[in-house]
Amino acid sequence: MKKFLSGFLMGDCAPMDFAIKPLLLLGFRLYVAQVFFMSGLTKIQSWSSTLSLFEYEYNVPIIPPEIAAYMATAGELILPVMLVLGFFSRPAALGLFVLNVVAAISYPDISAAGINDHITWGTMLAVLFAFGPGSLSIDKLLSNRWKNG
Repeated sequence: MKKFLSGFLMGDCAPMDFAIKPLLLLGFRLYVAQVFFMSGLTKIQSWSSTLSLFEYEYNVPIIPPEIAAYMATAGELILPVMLVLGFFSRPAALGLFVLNVVAAISYPDISAAGINDHITWGTMLAVLFAFGPGSLSIDKLLSNRWKNG
């Protein structure tokens, strides 16, 4: 009983590691990926509107508006797919984290609810970056293959 309690309290708990943690990380991956992917789809539906928003509405630092529009759209369409598959998940989570921060600081009229959304997404992405995608991922399969091969 002491061993179970110490493991549970310190994070070495089999039920958590084999069932709950992989499902939680998968849930984070699916939720955040859906949010960003849908935003990317919205951008490509009306490219002229997207370019206009990046030029006149968003205050993206350093990068010219047109390049920022292409980079943000590509990131929102490619990185979520990588995250869902669990393929190079940490770089994908980091890329979306940066995109999330830039979006939050570059939109001047963001509401309190909008900030809360960005905080939630950023937290989920930080967890995915710190802990990886979990066992339900291509990264886990590749890691096992490279370890044993």
